[in-house]
Amino acid sequence: MLAEGKAISMDIRDPQSFEIAHIDGAVHLTNDNLQQVVTETDTTQPIIIYCYHGISSQNAAQYFVGQGFEEVYSMDGGFEAWRTMQNDA
Repeated sequence: MLAEGKAISMDIRDPQSFEIAHIDGAVHLTNDNLQQVVTETDTTQPIIIYCYHGISSQNAAQYFVGQGFEEVYSMDGGFEAWRTMQNDA
């Protein structure tokens, strides 16, 4: 979905980790911009939320579902799994 531009990726890791590396085009989701992102994002747009290992992002994904978003995913394995997969490719 990300490779085809069919989803928005949202990174909930800390600012330092986001600054070091993140998925191209990812929105860095923080407490400071959460409400703005919720307000400005189309609720029909698929969203993939990721954290370090795919645990914290499950709660964030649930939050977005509760806000009326139709298609929200938590990335299994988080950024670390994605990075490993990219390095293996």
